[in-house]
Amino acid sequence: MTSDTFRIGGELGVRRLGFGAMRLPTEPADDRERAVAVARRAVELGITLIDTAHLYGGGANEELLAEALHPYPDELLITTKVGVARTGPGGDWRLDGRPEILRDQVEQALHRLRVERIELLQLHRIDPETPLAEQLGALRELQDEGRIGRLGLSEVTVDELRRAREIVEVVSVQNRYNLLDREHEPVLAACEAAGIAFLPWRPVAWGNAGERAEIAAVAAESGATPTQVALAWLLARSPVVLPIPGTARISHLEENLAAEGVRLTEAQYQRLDRLSEPT
Repeated sequence: MTSDTFRIGGELGVRRLGFGAMRLPTEPADDRERAVAVARRAVELGITLIDTAHLYGGGANEELLAEALHPYPDELLITTKVGVARTGPGGDWRLDGRPEILRDQVEQALHRLRVERIELLQLHRIDPETPLAEQLGALRELQDEGRIGRLGLSEVTVDELRRAREIVEVVSVQNRYNLLDREHEPVLAACEAAGIAFLPWRPVAWGNAGERAEIAAVAAESGATPTQVALAWLLARSPVVLPIPGTARISHLEENLAAEGVRLTEAQYQRLDRLSEPT
């Protein structure tokens, strides 16, 4: 039976079903208050992995999580991402992996999250204009300084993962992946082979009417919702998969977490698995 927990890097024990904080609004005040309540409810329900990023509001999302949850429970892991900055023309967001940018964003994250060390820091995207060795070298220096515990990547190919692992130890990969979108299946396979945590972003997505009908049918058979079935499939897909569904509503949060209790039969799993095959 697949475990409901995973040890990232062999050390950081987390509940496999986590929470993506991207959708939590930071303003206006009423929305922010509801977002704080959602974050607190997530921890009350036993979530131990929360994902955020500098990109989410230029750090505002990190500040929101600190407001809601600091001082953090010992078992809670908040991971953040750096490498996208407002350094484009006119202050536009762009990929920016220059060492000075990465270091500045890490220092900002430490301040906003109110911590002295980020236990898991992920490179949001690889900047094609900066040598990979410089990007990862800067993060490794911060790791050596004790400012970062472990390093991960986001939206990478198998080759990029391989090259990165020649420079640093990679303990997590965060790529787009769900029941109906498996472009990064080879990356998941590489992560599984190496024992690297795979955090699918956009873990729930719907396809054409026929695909939705099949998911709905399995949901009806299981006494679950289609969203729960999609998450249950991910949890059954591989022991290294750590889905991070996001929401700004407590009801959806509770629905997502209940997916842990949905146990697909082998026949149901195979029916769902075939949805991504070419017709």
